[in-house]
Amino acid sequence: MLARTRSPKSTVSQEVTAFLETAAATFRSSTCSSELPLSFGVDLGTATIVLTAVDGQGRPVYWDCLPCQAVRDGVVVNFADAVTAVRQLKATATSVLEREIAAAATAFPPGVPQAEARACRYVLENAGIRCRQLVDEVTAAQALLRLHDGVIVDVGGGSTGVGVVSNGIIIALDDEPGGGHHLDLILAGALRIPVEEAEERKRRGDQDYSHILRPGIERIASSIVRQIRNHAVESIHLVGGAVRVSHAAAIVAGFSGIQTWAYPHSELVTPFGIAMS
Repeated sequence: MLARTRSPKSTVSQEVTAFLETAAATFRSSTCSSELPLSFGVDLGTATIVLTAVDGQGRPVYWDCLPCQAVRDGVVVNFADAVTAVRQLKATATSVLEREIAAAATAFPPGVPQAEARACRYVLENAGIRCRQLVDEVTAAQALLRLHDGVIVDVGGGSTGVGVVSNGIIIALDDEPGGGHHLDLILAGALRIPVEEAEERKRRGDQDYSHILRPGIERIASSIVRQIRNHAVESIHLVGGAVRVSHAAAIVAGFSGIQTWAYPHSELVTPFGIAMS
């Protein structure tokens, strides 16, 4: 049974859209003063690790990423590789921003046990960064989106996290296995290409693979509906690199019966939300 809905009111915020467009342009470069205080975030993703920075007014000033498969379903499975990647990102950012990165926030999927989530903290500490904040990924996304009402869906490589927001507060939080990696497998099988190439093509977004990926996207939509349960919701907001697929929002809306929004540069929502947390 699909979740009950109210009349849709939420839309994609122009402020958030402008933030993301500005953020995308700060890849490995920054024009901020070396004297201004910055807040950093490290997103330990399934396919990539991302380092972001915002200034004291919450404006994006820098981001960088490295491919790394040290994390699976939100769990650090190759500690040494994760630490190496964070150290490399830290060194590059230190050079570009002309400052040391002493502290940063990081995040974990909502369904990961606290014992496993603490491994994210240890990755930062072993890379020479103090972990100032450890939050779940949906809460991090809300730090940027600042929804009043709606559902935040963070589709990662290995899991889909869902947070129901009411009056600006997350009142329900869940996570289920399954996400972008499943889409990669579908695309790789259909095109008879390696999974790594499928991931790259999906993220590039210059071709429409929605006719191939529809079953996988509908599987994600089914997971979203299960996690919403009986909460009355008015809109779904998709974030994460895994949903950079043409017509993903329309497919989720068609399956769920709930108005669904996608964001430009959706893969940057959670990483920058982490820095803002």
